[in-house]
Amino acid sequence: MVPHMPERICQLKEERNAIILAHNYQLGEIQDIADYVGDSLGLSQKAAASDADVIVFCGVDFMAESASILSPDKTVLMPDMSATCPMAAMITAEALRAEKEKYPDAVVVCYVNTSAEVKAESDICCTSSNAINIVNSLEGEQVLFVPDKNLSLYVASNTDKEVIHWNGICPTHHYILRGDILSAKAKHPDAEVIVHPECRPEVIELADCAFSTDGMIQHAKRSSAEEFIIGTEVGILYRLQKENPNKKFYPAHDRAICPNMKLNTLDKVARALESMEHQIRVPEGVRARAKRALDRMLEVGRGD
Repeated sequence: MVPHMPERICQLKEERNAIILAHNYQLGEIQDIADYVGDSLGLSQKAAASDADVIVFCGVDFMAESASILSPDKTVLMPDMSATCPMAAMITAEALRAEKEKYPDAVVVCYVNTSAEVKAESDICCTSSNAINIVNSLEGEQVLFVPDKNLSLYVASNTDKEVIHWNGICPTHHYILRGDILSAKAKHPDAEVIVHPECRPEVIELADCAFSTDGMIQHAKRSSAEEFIIGTEVGILYRLQKENPNKKFYPAHDRAICPNMKLNTLDKVARALESMEHQIRVPEGVRARAKRALDRMLEVGRGD
């Protein structure tokens, strides 16, 4: 008898000494079979600290690259190579080098949602939760922030430094409009509104608070509120509801879906482990420079 897919994946994990990581936006079936569910950098750190030989990263391309940066001696697998990040694709190392020439005195801060090559061209990385602290910790007064304009506008509203914006966005978060929040609040007047900093400024202004994905998870547990309107990719609602069964969660927009995040399936995870296919390895020259930018961020202190 052929084992059910989750059982087959469990068997393959043991054979390969593998660990499965799932981002908060993944399908529920993927979250259920993962060893860890969380944000991109936090997952990579979990993998680096583990004794696994193989990392199966269920997320998008830059996340698997981050795992390779932090765990160069481990095999990193992507179940579906089509799972790319549109925002990360909005900036290249070549384009960043050209922008740096325009602002030679600016400190380059790159969001973790970037390629390894872009990280290698940056001075320091940041996450959505520590971006403000990272920028405020810098000695320079001018910051070139890439690639998410919405996140950099959020940072700019919380710092005295001059922030130079790159015109990139997360299409999924940018799709959430002010009217969506107002409509959701009208339907659920007692709900607390939590949005991601990748949302438009006018959306963040209507929210009770802005958090990263893991920040949302932690806040929902701590909050005395019983209802929440969630302004981010809808995949996170699965985990929120699973971990808080007595609370209610509503999407700010039910079409806030990242199609690339949904490409990973149980079949693809099993196939990746069976054939060890779609290995991600960052070249050492790029990896070392990209890791330096990540290490500098961790020295300042990382939020969720």
